[in-house]
Amino acid sequence: MSEPVVLITGVGGGIGTATAQRFKAQGWSVLGVDLTPPNADLGIDGFFQGDVAEADFWKDLTATLETQMIVIHGLVNNAAKQVCKPLLDTTLEEWDRVMAVNLRSVYLAVRHLYPLMRGVPGAIVNVSSVHALATSPGIAAYAASKGGLLALTRALALELVDDGIRVNAVLPGAVETPMLRAGLSRGHLSGDVVKEQMTALGTKHPMKRVGHPDEIAQAVYFLAEGTQSSFITGQSLVVDGGATARLSTE
Repeated sequence: MSEPVVLITGVGGGIGTATAQRFKAQGWSVLGVDLTPPNADLGIDGFFQGDVAEADFWKDLTATLETQMIVIHGLVNNAAKQVCKPLLDTTLEEWDRVMAVNLRSVYLAVRHLYPLMRGVPGAIVNVSSVHALATSPGIAAYAASKGGLLALTRALALELVDDGIRVNAVLPGAVETPMLRAGLSRGHLSGDVVKEQMTALGTKHPMKRVGHPDEIAQAVYFLAEGTQSSFITGQSLVVDGGATARLSTE
């Protein structure tokens, strides 16, 4: 491929789809990964179905890419699993699955794709969450996994810098995605229907609305593309409509 290549996990979700479309619009070749095929044709250059938490998936995917002599310029670790339960109600299986999808998958992706990224130069963008910084009841496993992802981002930035690979994280706030809609079931918002709850959530933000997937995609692209972010590595970019800027006591 003559164009730069980006591989995006969780490509079928709201942020993953928007990110794929953003890169594609900018002339990149886009490879997508997800547990299930996307509901619609994303217009990307390749799709690989599999479980990002499984080592064998990454081993097979890397072998395929090596056979095709594909070099990876950008890796977006976006796949995520959320369990909306208090910690004491979260089963061991649920805890382990959240950690596997949200954290172990990044370790596996970097470990296996490193030979295809070394010296390109390139960039890794990990999609974390504002729950890594400030959270709420009923989402402990998710918050812990996203906090761990920030620490891993910093560590990888130091370990991979000599290979010309920058590593950063984007921390989305409330963004209108299927995951957010599912999370509204925690009962922390007023309203009986999703639309009312989404509106109520938006009013809690200084910007008086929730975010759109493409607004996160733009931040991901900024950190991955490198023209304007060439001196940024090991950092966390919060995109939350000002939510974490406000004191909870106000």
